[in-house]
Amino acid sequence: MQQDKQPDYHPVVFRDRAAGYAFLTRSTATSDRTIEWDDGETYPVVDVEISSESHPFYTGKARTVDSEGRIAQFERRYGSTGQGSDGGGAA
Repeated sequence: MQQDKQPDYHPVVFRDRAAGYAFLTRSTATSDRTIEWDDGETYPVVDVEISSESHPFYTGKARTVDSEGRIAQFERRYGSTGQGSDGGGAA
């Protein structure tokens, strides 16, 4: 691999302000803002709208939107045709 073609991969802090949660990882993301981390070092910080701490799926607050199956919903709406698998058409 050519070294001058690779993006800069460095430590970055991602912060979810809604949940008050931040984590340090490595990324190619950049930011003009910085934050002092627990180890005393200063890292670029990227604010995100949602993370595993605030996402409904990971927090257990997810809602089930489709409570009945797609087929049952279709049959309830349009009714069952009552025809067999051969389609019931004329030959």
